[in-house]
Amino acid sequence: MCLAIPSKIIVKNGFEATVDIYGARRKVNLMLLPEDASVGEYVLVHAGFAIQKIDDAAAKDAIGLIDEILKTLEQEDA
Repeated sequence: MCLAIPSKIIVKNGFEATVDIYGARRKVNLMLLPEDASVGEYVLVHAGFAIQKIDDAAAKDAIGLIDEILKTLEQEDA
């Protein structure tokens, strides 16, 4: 199963960006994006590539769902 993670662009340099994912910063490639993305916007990242730009509300909803899944998994492990 593959999961694209919503990530916020914090630095952009051409087709390379640094994104923030839960406080971790990663470099990603922007060449697969069908539209331009700017610093402060969210993109879905899969395997080191930004594959789609998403709006803030959708990103926050997805992050909230991921948070719920992680909490459930932590409770099951306890």
